[in-house]
Amino acid sequence: MRKLQRKVAAFLLFWLLFEQATSYLYDNRYAGDKVIRVVPENEEAAKTLKDLSQQFKVDLWQPGSVSYISKGAFVDLHVSRNTSQILLAYLQQANIQYTVLISDLQKAVEKQSGLRVSRNRRSLPGYSYDIYHSLEEIQSWMHHLNKSHSGLVHMLSVGKSYEGRPLFVLKLGKRSRVYKKAVWMDCGIHAREWIGPAFCQWFVNEALQTYQTDPAMRRMLNQLYFYIMPIFNVDGYHFSWTHDRFWRKTRSKNSRFHCHGVDANRNWKVKWCDEGASIHPCDDTYCGPFPESEPEVKAVADFLRKHRKQIKAYLSFHAYAQMLLYPYSYKYATIPNFSCVESAAFNAVNALQSVYGIRYRYGPASSTLYVSSGSSMDWAYKNGIPYAFAFELRDTGHFGFLLPETLIKPTCTETMLAVKNITMHLLKKCH
Repeated sequence: MRKLQRKVAAFLLFWLLFEQATSYLYDNRYAGDKVIRVVPENEEAAKTLKDLSQQFKVDLWQPGSVSYISKGAFVDLHVSRNTSQILLAYLQQANIQYTVLISDLQKAVEKQSGLRVSRNRRSLPGYSYDIYHSLEEIQSWMHHLNKSHSGLVHMLSVGKSYEGRPLFVLKLGKRSRVYKKAVWMDCGIHAREWIGPAFCQWFVNEALQTYQTDPAMRRMLNQLYFYIMPIFNVDGYHFSWTHDRFWRKTRSKNSRFHCHGVDANRNWKVKWCDEGASIHPCDDTYCGPFPESEPEVKAVADFLRKHRKQIKAYLSFHAYAQMLLYPYSYKYATIPNFSCVESAAFNAVNALQSVYGIRYRYGPASSTLYVSSGSSMDWAYKNGIPYAFAFELRDTGHFGFLLPETLIKPTCTETMLAVKNITMHLLKKCH
């Protein structure tokens, strides 16, 4: 009888914790919200959709800005329950077809995140790489690796965020007195793109686990350093775990407006605040009051400037679209070393596809995705880093920013091959 009572008590405790955790999940703020997809068939439909998006202040998932809405290109909209009925009625009235990708966003958020309480994510020896981790967990993991793998890992801070959090980077590679080229990798410039930080962690773990057994990995770590920043936008990422799952920007305050944050991928000093960036502080693509206004962007730009002779590749990881992009993003033009970069991209997407058959589009960001100014990739390239790439990881909209944890492993496994391919290309001479 006592055994049964203990079991019931344990179950009730677990259920109570689970209820608290899931009700804590953003205070049920997305209940009844939907994500819909629209493909405007003509210019008139595209204009109507632009007007409706601005009028109803929808959360645009794809493309990044209302200005990118165009004929024939899909548009993914997160619509709140308060506006969904009237917005969908407007679309029907205008004879604009739509499909519902996610019918209840709160349920989808809980499905992705709601079982956090049921697993001990913080035990470092058993740290799991196929679940999403909070900022605190990721930073503890970085400290742990710094101590446990001191031969290959060195942790450094490149500065502090707007809210005063350290901006940690892992320097990965066999220590050498001889000069070594380096690769920079950052994840999580946009807070809601959780698969990015998951990949950065996966890459570090895979590198450490296979260093002894995989000749390619051994060559990579012996001949190169990797500077890996698992979470670029630390304040935004933390906020996406505690307040708003779909937060994108940094968390800086604007003195004249009540809106927080700047798009950290529109804040770089390369054609700053031009096409594809917004001057309005409340917009998701707000470029900031001036270039490098965000302490996170300034800190990374300073670090890259300081190491510009050493760093030969810049890789930034985003979601979602399944693309591998290279410069230019701010204009339609061919980069001087196009053939070398294009060949690296071609081989990388083929390697990626060889695992699960997932197809990535690749090409210059301006023509493959859209024109955007002030991006980190263009800035890196303009500052002398010859190989600059931005990955848009899985998927193409079925889950969007809510990629399930079951897809972390396949996504990271295939991306790993692409990154190794680019790195090996770097070690060869390309003429």
